[in-house]
Amino acid sequence: MTKFKVYTKTGDSGTTGLIGGTRVPKHHLRLEAYGTVDELNSYIGLIRSHEIETKSSEVLLLIQNKLFLIGSRLATDDTKSDLKEKLIIVEDDILLLEKEMDRMDESLPELNNFVLPGGHPLNAYCHIARTVCRRAERRANELNEEVDVNPLLLKYINRLSDYLFILSRKVLIDMGKEEIKWETNL
Repeated sequence: MTKFKVYTKTGDSGTTGLIGGTRVPKHHLRLEAYGTVDELNSYIGLIRSHEIETKSSEVLLLIQNKLFLIGSRLATDDTKSDLKEKLIIVEDDILLLEKEMDRMDESLPELNNFVLPGGHPLNAYCHIARTVCRRAERRANELNEEVDVNPLLLKYINRLSDYLFILSRKVLIDMGKEEIKWETNL
């Protein structure tokens, strides 16, 4: 078996290959979309590398695997690959996020104010992941204006940002830390 090399030298001219072989500029919207999903996956890995409830860590690992699939789907030229026909996100994936949000939310105090990122680095990392997720959602929706993006994929990314917000609150509560409320009268 030949060892896979990370470098191919094919991108040195400012283009990259999509799944299916099509070459596009490195600033192409499709790359922005899957690159942002990759960035999100990295931040979730950062969250998982900290002390976090076992159940949440397990769910985050599932999410990371789903994000890798989403990234590969966004990196696929539909005209030259049959990957489009493969279901990557199904309704049960979205239901899992909703179920986990409900589970975590049971232990959280009612939210009566906007909260600011902070109080602990792990909370801030969750908020960074949430905002990167929102950017991934914007890029995927923008791509959807040019090519068909599976609606369940878009729904999953939307729901994931909500999940990350609730996770940001839960990690603070689990550590016995106070949420930082937004002060409107400063």
